[in-house]
Amino acid sequence: MVVHRTMAELEAGLGHIAGSPPEEGTLALIVRRPDIDEREMLETGVLHPDHGLVGDSWSRRRSGATVDGSPDPVRQLNVMNARAIALIAVDPERWALAGDQLYVDFDLSEDNAPPGTRIAIGEAVIEVSEPPHSGCRKFSARFGVDALRFVNSEVGRQMHLRGINARVVLPGTIRHGDIVRKVAMSVPPA
Repeated sequence: MVVHRTMAELEAGLGHIAGSPPEEGTLALIVRRPDIDEREMLETGVLHPDHGLVGDSWSRRRSGATVDGSPDPVRQLNVMNARAIALIAVDPERWALAGDQLYVDFDLSEDNAPPGTRIAIGEAVIEVSEPPHSGCRKFSARFGVDALRFVNSEVGRQMHLRGINARVVLPGTIRHGDIVRKVAMSVPPA
C-alpha cells in the first residue's frame, strides 16, 4: 500500500531538510529516464553538455519552452534534495518516481544555490538554471496532494523542495556516492 504523508508530517521534516550540507554533500541516486515513465537506477553515469545525462530521454523530448520545440538546454537536468524526496516518497524504492535524474544530499535552496551557481559532481560540473522546477499533476498523483502543496508552498519554493533545473557545463563521469560541492557562480549575484 502506498503511503502519502500529511502536510503536518511533511512540515515536521523541514528542519532535517534545512540541515542539508551547504558546501559539500553527496550524490545519493542517479536515475536515467530512457523513455517517458521509464526509470533506470545507475551506479555510474556520464554528464555531457549536449546530452545531459547520457542515455536519458531529455535530448529527445520536445519542449514548449523553446521556439522550435527542441529540448530546453537550461532544463537538461532535474536535481532534487535527497532529504526532501526521502520525506515525501516514504519508501526509497519510490524516489525515482519524482522524475529527476540526480538526487543529492546538498542544500539546493535559493539562498545556497541560486541560478548561476556551479556545482561539481564527480568529474562533471553543472550550473543551476533560472527556470523554477515545480510540482505537477504527476507529482501529486505519485506522492499526494499535500506533497504537491508542500513543494509549491512559499517555503517549498524558497528551499527548492521540488528541486532545481540545471545544465551541464563540464562533461564527466559521476558515480553514486560522489562528492557534491559548490565551485563558483557563473555570474556574480546582483
